[in-house]
Amino acid sequence: MPTLERLTTRSDLVFDAWLEGPPEGPLVVLLHGFPQSRHTWREQVPALAAAGYRVLAPDQRGYSPGARPDPADLANYHYDRLVADVLDLAAAVGHEEGRFHLVGHDWGGQVAWGVGDRHADRLASLSVLSRPHPVAFAAALQAPDGDQKHRSRHHRAFLDPATAGLLLADDARRLRRNLAAAHVPPAAIEDYVGVLGSAPAMEAALAWYRAQQGLRVPLGRIRVPVLYLWGDADESVGPLAAEGTHAQVEAQYRFEVLPGIGHFITDQDAGAVTRLLAQHLAAHRV
Repeated sequence: MPTLERLTTRSDLVFDAWLEGPPEGPLVVLLHGFPQSRHTWREQVPALAAAGYRVLAPDQRGYSPGARPDPADLANYHYDRLVADVLDLAAAVGHEEGRFHLVGHDWGGQVAWGVGDRHADRLASLSVLSRPHPVAFAAALQAPDGDQKHRSRHHRAFLDPATAGLLLADDARRLRRNLAAAHVPPAAIEDYVGVLGSAPAMEAALAWYRAQQGLRVPLGRIRVPVLYLWGDADESVGPLAAEGTHAQVEAQYRFEVLPGIGHFITDQDAGAVTRLLAQHLAAHRV
């Protein structure tokens, strides 16, 4: 495993993070989703660092104990703050300006789309796993067939104040069961529970959903090169949202469908993720 670093940002938050690779290398920032942590990138961090990139994989706001403002105040977890954290983290490792590569999975992908929309001048490339562009996602939620609405039914449960306790009861039995059912390996489950297995951490992670009341964020079309990875066995993101993402990208776009792979792509096919990311980053140099 890479060495754990603690990075203090200009917002006075302290993020647990992996930081690997030559300091002069092009920066790649990797954003995890829910209910995961930096550990979702355990294969990509060393591989990209060995290829010459400076690779940063933080436990995001609320997941890092030192970057966990009170989740009872949902303003602390507003989308704008999540997007700002990405630029703050880049600055914390010496990239106050200039372009870098951004990669996000699930909620990390949702944040990455926001950076791509609002700060296109800062990105050399954007790569998103699982999470469709928010406009495509919102359109799919409104589709008459109700497929995406059914797939996203867990979002409503995450608004329930009792959810954290239910997920963590009996040594996080439900959380472990849900991850195992999604084909997440046992060792990875232990890593994720090691970060999210306390009530303060889980409440902060759920505050991401509660602050936004779901994943409907109004964003414009993306003007940086995009790689979008989607597994066709993803139970939470259907084909309508995934295929509709292309219409929300004005720049070069590559859509890769991973057959038989579910939502937790890095846990199921880490090799494909590493290979496709390496190709995308090399094609769009800083």
